Amino acid sequence: MGKAWSALTLLNLVLVSVLLLKPATPSVEHFSSPESMSKKISDRKIIRALTAPEPIGPYSQAVQVGNLVFVSGQIGLDSITGTTPATVEDETRNVMRNLGEVLKSAGCSFDNVAKATIFLKNMSDFGTVNKVYGSYFTEGNYPARETVEVSTLPKNVNVEISVIAAKPQ
Repeated sequence: MGKAWSALTLLNLVLVSVLLLKPATPSVEHFSSPESMSKKISDRKIIRALTAPEPIGPYSQAVQVGNLVFVSGQIGLDSITGTTPATVEDETRNVMRNLGEVLKSAGCSFDNVAKATIFLKNMSDFGTVNKVYGSYFTEGNYPARETVEVSTLPKNVNVEISVIAAKPQ
């Protein structure tokens, strides 16, 4: 994952910094010091969806900071059986279903997603994944997105997707 992962990580950090530091309206207070920024960022809420698979590591399914909801990468595990479907199409449907459950637990939907990152084990699956992924969004209201091929994914799955949503106020 090397350079691609580092570039994506840097891009997401810049996006988060811009969204957290840029006031939405003139009446929103500015961060006056690193201490006040830390206080604002520490004011966060952990999101847990009981209807999505348990995290497979030391991370949260999602974290809300202000009105932004950062949803960790979801894979196509079935939340009841713990299995992954045999086809990339069905695996992608499970990924999107899991993302939807976490978004719902945060008070959001796919209409609130501003940014998505898709990780594929094989870029030749792009067309299949893209078709399923696109069906979950309202036409004309697609989030910003990048798709990256990686050498391997957790549990040897084919697809992982993470999103950032702006929670309605």
